[in-house]
Amino acid sequence: MTPILAVRGLSARIAGQQVVEAASFEVTEHGVTALLGRNGAGKTSTIKAILGLTERSGEVTFAGDRIDRLMTHRIVQRGIAYVPEDREVFSQLTVEENLRLAERGGAPRRAIVGELFPELLERAKQQAGTLSGGQQQMVSLSRALMNDNRLLLVDEPTKGLAPRIVGTVTKALEAAAEHTPMLLVEQNLQVVRALAHTVVVLSGGRVVHTGPAAAFLDSELVHRHLGVATEEEAA
Repeated sequence: MTPILAVRGLSARIAGQQVVEAASFEVTEHGVTALLGRNGAGKTSTIKAILGLTERSGEVTFAGDRIDRLMTHRIVQRGIAYVPEDREVFSQLTVEENLRLAERGGAPRRAIVGELFPELLERAKQQAGTLSGGQQQMVSLSRALMNDNRLLLVDEPTKGLAPRIVGTVTKALEAAAEHTPMLLVEQNLQVVRALAHTVVVLSGGRVVHTGPAAAFLDSELVHRHLGVATEEEAA
């Protein structure tokens, strides 16, 4: 499949420390590509480097155009949405105000919020900081889904959520991926299995494996690179 995003030799530094080293991979123009790795492997740093949120070098191409020399807001304007780790909602603003701040262009896709997360409509006037963690994650996802984006970068969307909310968020991501390709950082391998067609695995800031998601999750590689057993081994 044709890549919507191509990363070539991407390196990133934070406070002078190398956190991503010469990473190269692609995100296809359809479906979900999962970015996996143990804690501290460089997954979030890779996402931030793509967006220009940290010091970086290397080449990042989006829809055929180089974006690695652009400022972050210019990258976002090209149609890349970011759902950050730990939600990062504006806690003192209402749900409605959080969503309004995310609007880009004259035709926000408000209907999708009501379709995927109807309870947010009921809490439109509630301060986002008073919501549960799961509800805040719904707000964070909704901010990205409201615009007609060409790529979603989603970082740990089910982190710390109750199983029921994990299911809701997974279904929302599945629905979003039907229309918009996604680079997904996720530790819950059940979610990865449900959503991803391809995995990119990081270790120590380097890409150590790329390939079909199902084959990786069913092989000993999942233990070697992530330190967890396959479902067959666990049984």
